[in-house]
Amino acid sequence: MIVWSEKLYLGKKVKRNSKKIIKKIEKRKMTREIFCITFASNPENLFDIMNASEFKYPYYESKEIRIVGLGKGKEEAQDLVKDMLEEIYQNTGDFKVREYFI
Repeated sequence: MIVWSEKLYLGKKVKRNSKKIIKKIEKRKMTREIFCITFASNPENLFDIMNASEFKYPYYESKEIRIVGLGKGKEEAQDLVKDMLEEIYQNTGDFKVREYFI
């Protein structure tokens, strides 16, 4: 199950078509160029960056995936993670990502 963060970070290349992209991801359609920033599957890490097309696999239907950011291309997603971490640290003085978004 895909859960969208109330504060969804969007890369510059995604902003214009974000509603279409979100619908495609929810319908598990191919979106090869779109990368999702999610809470890390390993609690020792902060985020995972995943190609949105991975959500078409049955494995993800039974998992709760909280998407907190979208970028077009892996590089834009990585830049977005950097910006997110800087904002989280400036606002909280820590890197408690899950607490910041929930």
